Amino acid sequence: MASEIYRFRFDQGVTMRDVHESLRLAIYAAEAVHGRSQVRLDFGYCADDEKRSLVLDARTEAGRTVARIFTGFLTQQFGEEAFRVERVGQHRDADLPAEVRR
Repeated sequence: MASEIYRFRFDQGVTMRDVHESLRLAIYAAEAVHGRSQVRLDFGYCADDEKRSLVLDARTEAGRTVARIFTGFLTQQFGEEAFRVERVGQHRDADLPAEVRR
């Protein structure tokens, strides 16, 4: 089974402030679909501004919705070449950063 933890890495031309704003908008959009409480319970992420990366937990339907919307926003705003997405290997919850653990 494929991992549903995604690491986004951003080129220098993308400001992390814009990344955080795009994520915030993606979370709001997912809340319109799943409800605020469900997204809060089911979605997690961890950002590392110094490494210009962000890890999203898409192991739930709400998390997958945020990840899809976020990816679409990034593509529209910055273009497909401005960021990379990779699946993070299979992990147990204990192996994940505290911010993405449920």
